Order: sequence, then structure tokens, then C-alpha cells
Amino acid sequence: MTLTVRVIAPDKTVWDAQADEVILPSTTGQLGILSGHAPLLTALDTGVMRVRASKNTSWQAIALLGGFAEVDQDEVIILVNGAERGDVIQLEEARTAFNEAQNRLNQVNSEDRQAQIQATQAYKRARARFQAAGGLV
Repeated sequence: MTLTVRVIAPDKTVWDAQADEVILPSTTGQLGILSGHAPLLTALDTGVMRVRASKNTSWQAIALLGGFAEVDQDEVIILVNGAERGDVIQLEEARTAFNEAQNRLNQVNSEDRQAQIQATQAYKRARARFQAAGGLV
């Protein structure tokens, strides 16, 4: 059996296809979904979702910018604030953005809580895009 997987962002549907396996970046860690999975509703963190259409195909990476996932009767609905498929992300652009975000995070004043939160969020977004593009393992 396969899963029906839909990744829906506010501006577009990023993925709508059948899959054998899905790995989600939940707020409590990586979460693997196979067919027959128990019903589930979980919050998603900014990170990389991996999906494999069949055992004979490679994993597809999708950068997710937080949201929620619902699993019920072999259907996985993922509602996110933003998403981007790894195969459309320019690797060098993502690497540059990641390095810049990492430098900003390292230079932020530890007493400026708002700046620290913004730098951390920017870093997580840049890291997810870079990982989805194949830059980090």
C-alpha cells in the first residue's frame, strides 16, 4: 500500500503524489510515516521533509518552514507556512544564505532577545533550504 501525500503552503501545493515513505521534521524530532500508520496530528518544525515514491526511487527533499501534519487512513496532509522542493533550490545560493545566516547568528548580541530569535529563525530557514538542496547531510 502507498500513502497519499500533500504538502500545501499558503501560495501553492508543493507536493501531491503517492509515496511509500515520509520522514517529517516534527517539533519533537524526526517522524517516519509508512502506510498503516496510526492517526496522528503533529506540529512541524522548520526543517527538511523527505519523501520516497517507491522503494526503487531516491528520496526527494522538501524544505518546510513550520506547520502541521495530519496522518489518517494512509493520507498525509501537511499544511505549512512555506515550502520549497530541494530540486529547485540553487545549491550555491542556498550555501551563501546559510553561511550569512550562520555568521549573523554568531554575531548577534546575546542580550537582545528579539534579534536572537530573528537570527535563529533565519538560520533554521537557511539550513533547511541548504539541506534540501543537498548541501548538508
